[in-house]
Amino acid sequence: MRDAGRIAAAAEVLDTIATRHRPAADVLRDWGHAHRFAGSGDRAAIGNLVFDALRRRASIAWCMQADTGRALALGAYALVWGNDLDHVEVALASDRHSDGPLSDDERTAIRRCLSGTALDDAPEHVRGDYPEWLDPAFETAFGGERAEEGAGLSQRAPVDLRVNTLKTDRAKALKALARFAPEPTPFSPFGLRVAVGSGPARAPNIQADAAYQRGRIEVQDEASQLAAILALDPSHRQIGDLCAGGGGKTLALAALTANKGQIYAYDADANRLAPIHARLQRAGVRNTQVLPSASDALDGLAGKFDLAFVDAPCTGTGVWRRRPDAKWRLSEGALAERLSEQATVLDMAAPTLKPGGTLVYATCSLLSAENSDQVKAFLERHPGFEVLDVRDLVPARLGAETGQQLLAAARVAPEGLTLSPHRTGTDGFFVSILRRTSG
Repeated sequence: MRDAGRIAAAAEVLDTIATRHRPAADVLRDWGHAHRFAGSGDRAAIGNLVFDALRRRASIAWCMQADTGRALALGAYALVWGNDLDHVEVALASDRHSDGPLSDDERTAIRRCLSGTALDDAPEHVRGDYPEWLDPAFETAFGGERAEEGAGLSQRAPVDLRVNTLKTDRAKALKALARFAPEPTPFSPFGLRVAVGSGPARAPNIQADAAYQRGRIEVQDEASQLAAILALDPSHRQIGDLCAGGGGKTLALAALTANKGQIYAYDADANRLAPIHARLQRAGVRNTQVLPSASDALDGLAGKFDLAFVDAPCTGTGVWRRRPDAKWRLSEGALAERLSEQATVLDMAAPTLKPGGTLVYATCSLLSAENSDQVKAFLERHPGFEVLDVRDLVPARLGAETGQQLLAAARVAPEGLTLSPHRTGTDGFFVSILRRTSG
């Protein structure tokens, strides 16, 4: 397929996503099954165009003055992929799979998109590419920087890796992955970052590499790595990962403890937890017990943990770079549901801690309602807890120089630390460290 056919296919997929309210990955998979003639390179390019259009949907629609699949696909092809008007016109004229040449309105709109001034009079949510109903929440979280923070969430994300120190070190991993040109992450001492291409370029297939297959590296964003590092004190021996999901934090904590002590991995959703068993084996983890996803799984563990890690269910606003369609499906009802789930899991975690034990509350959200407000509400319900000051804790865990650099880049509040693509180059992530002071 040539570019015009790819634009037409992306437009079809985008229209299906909009009308049927289905996840983009599912619609793209179905399109590929129905169009077997499209090769892997074509499918990758179409997927890239769809996701880039969704990342920038609000600003592209503003420039194109239309929100149709064709308008979004054409806008992404020109604005995000960097193709000028002449290139777009030639592309549409040179492929039998084209949906047709540009109309006069489309030609004017693309010029507007490429002018560099099209968003000058746009509202904040358009310049930041986030849903309009979230503008008050973004203003609460970011104030006058909310458009910039939203724009940071509207870029392609790199591939971040965590070196598994149970099997190798960062220098060896850098050498083993040289063909991907990885760079050390700026804050995590165990992180590597692989850049992704632009336009139709395929994402690097790290999971097919021998280093991944042998458990020497894991795919994990730097923000998530930092949450595990900040959570763990050398004195922690009994650890509960109470929203373990697929096991990313569990594996990170196991490596940090050098397979010593005991980690209990629990998640109420058995389907989310299912991949953890193979991952533990591949990574060489020996100090983790996976608890059943049953309501009584934590019975008998009251007062047992030195550390309870709660990576709570959330809206996922911090990972919009990777799941751009999710931001347009998010609703006020879904936010209310996540807030209720977060309070429930925090209340579940509180009694599992020893006096003096550490409770870590983390989300991949940037909304204050899910972060600082949730911590404040927890403290009102549980006066036997206090928040530790991240301004002291971050340098203690990361070293003085790196710790101060992270504090200078991140947003620091009394309730915790917020990372974001705009500020720290990571996924959006919130971490709060609390201590149980009494029964």
